[in-house]
Amino acid sequence: MLPLFGVAVVVAGFSLRRNPLLVVTVAGVVSSLLAGISPVHILDAFASGFASSRSVSLAFIVLPVVGLAERFGLQQRAKTLIERAAGLTAGRLLLVYLFVRQTAAALGLTSIGGVPQMVRPVIYPMAEGAVRRAHGRELPVRVTDHIKAHAAAADTVGAFFGEDVFVAVGAVLLITAYVDATYHLKLDAVQIAFWAIPTAIAAFLIHGFRLLRLDGTISAMLASEPDDAAGGA
Repeated sequence: MLPLFGVAVVVAGFSLRRNPLLVVTVAGVVSSLLAGISPVHILDAFASGFASSRSVSLAFIVLPVVGLAERFGLQQRAKTLIERAAGLTAGRLLLVYLFVRQTAAALGLTSIGGVPQMVRPVIYPMAEGAVRRAHGRELPVRVTDHIKAHAAAADTVGAFFGEDVFVAVGAVLLITAYVDATYHLKLDAVQIAFWAIPTAIAAFLIHGFRLLRLDGTISAMLASEPDDAAGGA
């Protein structure tokens, strides 16, 4: 039971709001040491995992591209575009993005979207622009943070519950491999993906309802905030 102490490290680190990457790394090292794994093998496991993960290297390509796009006014262009679109609110915009993100993930296109490459430079500025157009004022920091959270949540919920519908996604294959290796039971990946559909639909309806309520929540927040408390994103 000693290796499970790493779970307590994760809980404590998240409760203290420490860096998630650092918390998970320390928890892994603690669990490995308590399991009797030598420091050399722990270092080898981290190095092998880093070298074999192709997605790690994508950050070195995506982040500079996003930075350059923002440097040349991508966020401002997105805000301006939405401010001209009458009738499009932040809640409706995020609901459309949730649908697109979840549908694309269900088809195996998980790379379409994402917080760093889509939400931060495009979706969030568009949602903020819709709120600014509707209320005609600068937004307080508390409101912009609320919009950021819902924009990131739309992406996360859509990707998380949509990808399990695709039979060749890593999560489905991991489930089948784990059950086969641990319990010696043969699971069909198609059946797992099929039974993930009701969960995906329920997630879309529940989170979609929350997004439809977002506009009313923002209006109530702005009503309780004076105009001189406005801040930038």
